This record gives sequence, structure tokens and C-alpha cells, in this order.
Amino acid sequence: MESHEQKVEQKRVDSVIHQIAAKVKSVSMEYSKARSEMKLVQENYSANTSVNYVEVDDRIETSAELQQQRALASRLIENEQIIAGQLNVYKELQKSPYFGRIDIQDPGESEQEKLYIGTASFTDDESNFLVYDWRAPISAIYYNGTLGDVTYDTPAGKQMTSLKKKRQFLIQNGHIESMFDTNETVGDELLQHVLGQQNDETMQNIVATIQHEQNDIIRDTRSDLLVVQGVAGSGKTSAILQRIAFLLYHSRQELQADQIVLFSPNKLFSHYISDVLPSLGERNMRQVTLAEFLSQRLEGLDVESLFDRYEKDAELSLEQQALQDFKSSSAYMHQVADYCQHLAPEHFKFNHIFFDGRIFFNKAEIEKIYQDLPKLQPAERFLRTKNILIKRLKHRINQEAQSDWVAEQIDQLSDEQYHELLGSKRRYDFQEVDAETNYIARKIVTRRLRKVYDAIYNNYFLDIDSQYADFMDTVTPPEDVAPHAMADSKKRFMHDIEFHKCDLVDAAPLLYMRDILTGGGQNHAMQHLFVDEMQDYSIAQLQYLHHAFPKAQMTFLGDAEQALFKAVQSPEALLTSLRSAFHVRRPRLLKLNRSYRSTLPITTFAKALLPDGDQIEAFNRPGKLPRMVIRYDLDSGLDALIQEVADLRADNGTVAILTKNLQQAHQVYQKLHFENDDVTLMTDADLSLPKGTLVMPIYLAKGLEFDAVIAWDVSATNFPDDRFTGTLYTIATRAMHQLVLMSIGPVSPLIASEKMPDSVLEIEHELTN
Repeated sequence: MESHEQKVEQKRVDSVIHQIAAKVKSVSMEYSKARSEMKLVQENYSANTSVNYVEVDDRIETSAELQQQRALASRLIENEQIIAGQLNVYKELQKSPYFGRIDIQDPGESEQEKLYIGTASFTDDESNFLVYDWRAPISAIYYNGTLGDVTYDTPAGKQMTSLKKKRQFLIQNGHIESMFDTNETVGDELLQHVLGQQNDETMQNIVATIQHEQNDIIRDTRSDLLVVQGVAGSGKTSAILQRIAFLLYHSRQELQADQIVLFSPNKLFSHYISDVLPSLGERNMRQVTLAEFLSQRLEGLDVESLFDRYEKDAELSLEQQALQDFKSSSAYMHQVADYCQHLAPEHFKFNHIFFDGRIFFNKAEIEKIYQDLPKLQPAERFLRTKNILIKRLKHRINQEAQSDWVAEQIDQLSDEQYHELLGSKRRYDFQEVDAETNYIARKIVTRRLRKVYDAIYNNYFLDIDSQYADFMDTVTPPEDVAPHAMADSKKRFMHDIEFHKCDLVDAAPLLYMRDILTGGGQNHAMQHLFVDEMQDYSIAQLQYLHHAFPKAQMTFLGDAEQALFKAVQSPEALLTSLRSAFHVRRPRLLKLNRSYRSTLPITTFAKALLPDGDQIEAFNRPGKLPRMVIRYDLDSGLDALIQEVADLRADNGTVAILTKNLQQAHQVYQKLHFENDDVTLMTDADLSLPKGTLVMPIYLAKGLEFDAVIAWDVSATNFPDDRFTGTLYTIATRAMHQLVLMSIGPVSPLIASEKMPDSVLEIEHELTN
């Protein structure tokens, strides 16, 4: 690129930044004004809350004033947040206003048009676009187009133009570091720069490096089920977050951030990606882990976490695995639905409703109400039973309101308590004194019996645990499940329930049954459902999520090769099973086969672990060969580990020691922590990812990346067979720059295999017994 050309571009950058700076100044003044208005309203609100509440007229007047103050405060808070968001966007643009340029010429036009692409739109005082938002329809040309005739989608339909030039910039703090013209989506020069940096504590906003395949994912608005199969380090999580930003931009009149839910693999990963959407000028969507979601819906039960399940799955027998596979299947969920639809009224299980340790509504009474109703669908029948119970509760309240204890309590009320019970009612609303007294009496009894109402409202009178156990007696398992397996499973389930515990494999079917029988549990407001690391979810769990969010378009992303402790399923087979389970009309499978995270030597080694590794395309970023360090006893292995950590820390900001399970992580941490304080043991409760040396089981590192990784004890004892291929592959692909593997004893046959080329691994410090 000629220096004259770069000078011309730098002059434009300077001009745009100058105009952005003026905008920052004016918006900062708006923000200060909004803050002042908000502070004034808060002061007035505080003053008004101290008004005397004793006189009922004062109370009503004060309540109206407070509601006005609240409404005003709410509007001002929203306005302040909008201005603050704009200010943040302009400040980010000030550092790097754009990263791309396209020159296009529409049919019939004699002149070319230059368009600059950045993380947000920016116009001058005359509303001319100086920067186009990367999510704008015309910006798709930058990501998808090659020189020549191209089409792009617009609200009015497809448009055609001719792409004459595609230029990329790397601008930092207002200065063009580099720029080059390319016919591809993103040139290797820009990717080399971004990927060559050390890993930051949070995921980077890298919209400048979106590839053509990622852009297909980001801009898909048609599919009701989008399955993204991406190899480790292919940028699938980045693409999904940018897809969320695009959807919020594309449907900004109809879609809010809180109508999007993302299921993350763990809390650590949720924090890791939390800054990406705000950096793109959007509010964060809702994030939840599967454990949080299930525990919230099964309140009172300690649901087995995904981490506990990983620990257990590694030790399952073939018979236990067969049963778990069946209970995780769509066929099992279909049997749940079939059982509910054909459930005879006399087989419906109910609980007593208690109050103060005594039975308030006997389950025999509830059973009779249910059975006496006309033939209806279970959910409709249950709802009618619920309404009858609420009516009977109201009747009991009216009876109890005449009791002596209520009259005594009314006499003991202070004026403030009395007016508080009256609420918005005025004394002249009652024609007689007795009517007012009776109203207060009912309020007192209603509050006292609130727990009974809550028990009815929350369906606690349904004995869902016994109902699920009854269902297990009716199940027809496949031939590969032992005849006694379901009976044994039922016993374990009922035993665990006594201790308020529930296996993860039973949580989704249990909730599905409860929802069908009660007609509840569905969120119709959610418009988009995203599931990350989908290979760690069973079909039954995904089917329940689809049931829980029935109106949501689904985007599932994962990597079948990273399945831990279980066999790998092909993406095509997965899409077929999902299409069958969900009955979707427009399913789509997209694959990302090129890995960008790791250096070429690390990706080459990771590919060699897989039977179909040739499908993975490695990005050509040079680096050191992965190293294998072998020791034949634990003590010398731990001593070698200390030295490896010290060597890696000299060149890398974050070094992660990844183990097979939590027990081994504790063992490693105890040794390292004794020698060095700068070591952190990560658990599933941690929310942040610190710098330094980290120790964690592999399932906690899902979705994360580190400057350097040490794979602890990749021995034949620890990783004996093909069942652990996905686990080893996942460990290896967490490393960006350096990978060290350590084995206590003979190396796993998955690594020490004839299929593993000698050139992909450097073996050092091999000692004999």
C-alpha cells in the first residue's frame, strides 16, 4: 500500500474522530443534565416518603404523589441509560471509528460510493453516514462479497451492486496501524494480529474478523432451528453473540434483550462473555445455566449439577449407561406425554395442604373434586380443581372472619395498622360500620391463610414425585436396557426424593410431566433461545427447553468432538433427531470447520486425536510444538509440574492446568499452592477468570481459552479408551499459544497411537522406572 494512500485515509480518520469528539462533548453535557434531573427527583422522592401515614386522606394523597414521582424517576432513569449507552458507543468509536471500507457502484450510476464499516453507525450534522453499523444490511457486502457483482438483503428485497474495492484497517487510538486491500472476507494479516495477542480476561469484540461462514450464522433470520456445529476455536460463540447483537438491531422495534435467553455451560463462562454485547452497543440478554434453570423450577429439590454428572458419568457401567441414554432420549419424553394424556382420574396423585402443622385440605377431598369433574384434558381438569379449592378457601376465610380471635385482633390494631389494612379504600366506601369491620376481618384472615393460597396457586397439592414414580412403572424400555433397570431407577428416585435430591437425568422428564398435568411452566414472551455447548445436553433436556419456551426461535451451537465421557454423534444425525423431536419447519445446519484459536502445531496435534480430524482446517499461525512430559510416579510428576508452570508463566499471562476431574484438580492445587501463592483453584461457584496460574477440571473450562495449557496426567490409566477422546481433544484445544501434556506412567493409547504422527508432538524428560 502506497504511503500517499495511507495519508489520505489517515486524514479521513482524523476528520471523523474530530466530529466524534464533538459528539462526545455534546452528549456528555446531555448526560450531566440528565444526572442532575435524576438527582433532584430522588431528593424530592426521599422528602415525600416521610409524610405522616396516620390519617387515611393523607395516606391516599401521599400515595398518588409517590406514584407520580416513581413514574417520573422511571422515565428519567431510562433516559439516563439511553444517553449513557450512546456516550459509551461514541467513546469506543473515538478510539477506532471503523475497520473496513467497501467501494460499490449501483447499476446505472456513473460514480462509485465509498462506505466505511464500524461497530456502530455515525453521521455528520447533515445526516450523511460517515460510518455504517456492521449489522446494517449493506454491511453484509463487506463480510460476504468478493469483487464483482454482489447482492444483499434489504427491507425492500434483494438489491444488486458491483463491489469495486474491499479495504481493511487496523486503527488503534486514532492511528492507522495497518491497512490492506483484499478480495476475501478478512485477510490473514488482521487475524494474525488479533489472534496473536495474549488472552484477555474477557472475550474480545472481534467483529472486524468475522468470516463468511460466521456471517451466515449471524444474519440468519428465517430458520426456526439453527444448529451450529463448530470445531474448537472456530469462533462459534463469538458468532452467536454477534448474532444476538444483529437480531436486536434488525428487530429493534419488536425485540428486547430480555426476550432472549442464553444457556451457558457455567457461571464462569457467563461472566467471560458478559462484556461482548455492551461493547457492541447492546444490552445483555438473559443468561442462565441448566442447573440454575432446573433448580429454580424444581424449588425445594437439590438437582444434580452438570459437574456432578460429569464426575459420575466417567464411572458408569455399560448397563447404567444404557438406562441413562434411554432416560435422556426423545422416546422417553414421548412416553411421559403419552402417560399424561391417558392418565385415569383415579391414578392422579395428590398431597394434603397443611396449615400450622394441621391438614387444611385433605387429599381425599381434593381427589373427590378432581374425579367428580366431567371428562376433560388433564390440565383443564386440574385448573378447575384449583379454582374450586380457591373458592372453598374464600368460603373458609369468610367463616373464620366471624371468629372471636379476629375481633380481638381488630381491637388491638393501631391507627396506622388499621389504615394500612384499608389500603386504597376510603371510609365512606362502606355504607355501614359493620361492612368496614368485616372487610378488615377478611383482610386479617386472608393474610393469615396466605400460605394456603400460595400452596394452591403453586400446585403444591399435586404429588408430582409419586406421579413420576407411578409413570416409571408403566415405562416400556428398549431391549438394551436391563429388565430390572427401571424398577431400580424408581427406588433410587424415591430414596433421593426423601432427601430432597433429584438426578439430572430425571429433572427434565419430571418437569415436563408437571407442566403437562398442570398446564403451566411455559414462557410465551421469550422470542429467542440459545444453547451453548449443546453436545452436553440430552435430547430430553433440549426438548424440555423447547417446551418451556414454545414461541422462541432456537439456536443451538456446539462441537460433537467435545462431548465429554460419551460417544460422538454426527451433526447430521443430531439435526435429524432434533427435527423429529421438535417438529420444526425450517431447520438449518451450519458448520464451522476452520479453527482460529490455537497455533498450527497445537491444532495439528488436536486433529490427530480425532478419527475424522482431517475435516478440521487449521489457521496458519506459527508456534511451538506441544510437549509431552512423562514421569513414573506422582511425586516426581508434581515436581515436574511446578517447573513447567514456572517456565510457561515467564511467557504467558494465563496458564491453566486442566484435569480429568475435581479430585485431581484438588490434588494438583494442594501441591502448587504449597509452593506458590499465585495459584487459583477454580470451582463452579466462581464468576471471574483471574490472571496467573489456574487449576480446574476440564468441564469447567468449556468454552474458555488460555494462553497456555498443561494437560495433567494423560496416562493410559486416566484416559484408557475411545470414550475419552472428546475429553482429551477439549483439553488440548483450550490452549492458544502453548500446550504441555504430562503423564504419570505410560501415555494414553489415544495419544501413543500408531495414527499419531511423530512430527506433531515433542517428547521430553522421559524417564525410566
